[in-house]
Amino acid sequence: MKKSLFIEVIAALFMILFLYTGVSKLMDYSVFKEQIGESPILEPIASVIAIVLPLAEFVVAAMLILPRWRLRGLWASTGLMILFTGYIVLMLQFSEHIPCSCGGVIALLSWKQHIVFNSLFILLGATAILLERRSRSRGELPANHNMEPGL
Repeated sequence: MKKSLFIEVIAALFMILFLYTGVSKLMDYSVFKEQIGESPILEPIASVIAIVLPLAEFVVAAMLILPRWRLRGLWASTGLMILFTGYIVLMLQFSEHIPCSCGGVIALLSWKQHIVFNSLFILLGATAILLERRSRSRGELPANHNMEPGL
């Protein structure tokens, strides 16, 4: 039962994070799009990223809500956090000006704090994935989790 609660808490933290940042990006969409366009890496695809990223955050949050999709949602959440962290590290290596398009109060973090914050979520996500997989393989999760083959 403790494993299940831990997985639920991590899924809820990711849901809150992605819903919050997705809504923040859409509320200040023009600023978000402009900040993405200032990135030397993302500038060529800024208009696509500005639409796809908040949508992806909402889709991942929805996946985490549904027990049948939770494991895939945890993989997607952890993957997004790895991508975000990799982007920050890359930008810190190759650019003097790094626009923050995170959304909301998360944009107030320093870049070092962003990396620590993201790393914590990556660790939580990886832990939840391992626990979810173990619980599924042992049949410890409730029936509404519907085993997903290959995951």
